[in-house]
Amino acid sequence: MKRLLVSCLAAAVLAAPAFAADSAAKDKKAETTETKKKDTKGKAAKVGQAPEQFKVTFETTKGKFVVEAHRDWSPKGVDRFYEMVQEGFFKDIAFFRVVKGFVVQFGIHGNPDESSKWKQKVITDDAVKESNKSGYLTFATAGPNTRTTQLFINLNDNTNLDRMGFSPFAKVVEGMDVVNNINGEYGERPNQGAIQSEGNSYLKKTFPNMDYIKTAKVAK
Repeated sequence: MKRLLVSCLAAAVLAAPAFAADSAAKDKKAETTETKKKDTKGKAAKVGQAPEQFKVTFETTKGKFVVEAHRDWSPKGVDRFYEMVQEGFFKDIAFFRVVKGFVVQFGIHGNPDESSKWKQKVITDDAVKESNKSGYLTFATAGPNTRTTQLFINLNDNTNLDRMGFSPFAKVVEGMDVVNNINGEYGERPNQGAIQSEGNSYLKKTFPNMDYIKTAKVAK
């Protein structure tokens, strides 16, 4: 099964791979403890819950860009994104699909073991509160309630995606020029199943000029 995101501009399909190939992924709701910690704005937050607002700095092979996440836009999406950043998910992560004028997509881990680890960590959908405007980040899906780790940054105002249930959770606040310059020469050619099974060894051998996220950290 593939995660599908449809572009009405060219009747093209933006696919993000489902980690469960032959069956729909099941939602697993993570329980959070009542233990409290302070977020970046000094407010109390439950363990497992993201701050209400925070920034993340992405260092990439093309340069640096910064995103600002808003939990009130997409609570479950922001909690997942925060979890990924805090666990160091975004290390050597490929921008494996770039559709110029539409989106840049990433979030398949370069280590197949890590992909397997996350495959059952499915989160349910959030209501769409913000529009898929240029520079806004959103999770890709394989249908209702199937979000895992796949993300895309809108390279244009893709408002048609709003009515399809794609809920933005953050926006690029610095370095959109870097995002726009991410190498798109390979387009949609990389095989997402091969990325899952072979990891970055497949990508670096077959698509040597592909750009990558080197690190992503919560900005202080």
